[in-house]
Amino acid sequence: MSRIGNKVITLPADVTVSQEGQLVTVKGPKGELSREIVPSITMHIDGDKVSFTRESDDSKHRALHGTTTANFANMVTGVTEGFSKTLKMVGVGYRASKSGSKLTLSVGYSHPVDFEDREDLTVEVPDALTIKISGISKQRVGDFAAEVRAVRPPEPYKGKGIRYENEVVRRKEGKTGK
Repeated sequence: MSRIGNKVITLPADVTVSQEGQLVTVKGPKGELSREIVPSITMHIDGDKVSFTRESDDSKHRALHGTTTANFANMVTGVTEGFSKTLKMVGVGYRASKSGSKLTLSVGYSHPVDFEDREDLTVEVPDALTIKISGISKQRVGDFAAEVRAVRPPEPYKGKGIRYENEVVRRKEGKTGK
């Protein structure tokens, strides 16, 4: 039994949901998100409550039931509040800067690493060591943050690299001399 899949999602007053076939669209004050749901999952809209049911108790359908419900809940949260991730840079000479629609990272390579802005994301650089990524799609925000972090992930010996704001980096002890 999927506890997440059986959850009933209550829609805020300023959110509207529409369904055309398998395409579900959620509109809110921050924007609009659309996603296709699999044919084995059925969406039920009852006023301001939305629930999902599955056609059988097959393990694949049970998994998709919870995933579909969680994705829909994230869509509702995204169009009302939005999502954001903050990245911190640790290391001597590590810097981030934003010029126009380009994010530039100086992270110890012989060349700067550039990222073009995504059309549905907002990238801010409040100071040279902090990058804030925000948007309405949790998946797009997380993917872009992971892409930026992958340029120089934190290493375990000195802790240098790009990390998420609340990320704890497990540290290792270096070699001991004779």
